[in-house]
Amino acid sequence: MFSDLAQASTFMALEWVQKALREGLGFAPYPATLNLRLESGEEIAAWREVKRAAPGIPIVPADPSFCRARCFLVQVEGKLKGAVLLPEVEGYPADKIEVVAPVRLKDELNLKDGDTITIEFKV
Repeated sequence: MFSDLAQASTFMALEWVQKALREGLGFAPYPATLNLRLESGEEIAAWREVKRAAPGIPIVPADPSFCRARCFLVQVEGKLKGAVLLPEVEGYPADKIEVVAPVRLKDELNLKDGDTITIEFKV
């Protein structure tokens, strides 16, 4: 887990984003993402395979100045529902994953930078 630029919280707070995520994911996400950095080539390859094999849940922007995104349902630490949010932008880091959930995962799991968590994709 790592702290990033905090840009996702502004995006996640937009009403059209909240509405699209509620409709697509079936839950109202906390208005921020939890940033994860994949640590091995095996993890990066597994994430690449999920993106290739699963269509994900499309998030179409109501504002044309924003990019499209896809979401993939996950279970966090074997107990919390969530989704990986993948912005469809050129050059998005292959080793970065952004997780949304109905709760603030940092607080719920008592996380700090450098901590490791497990997510399981529900594809």
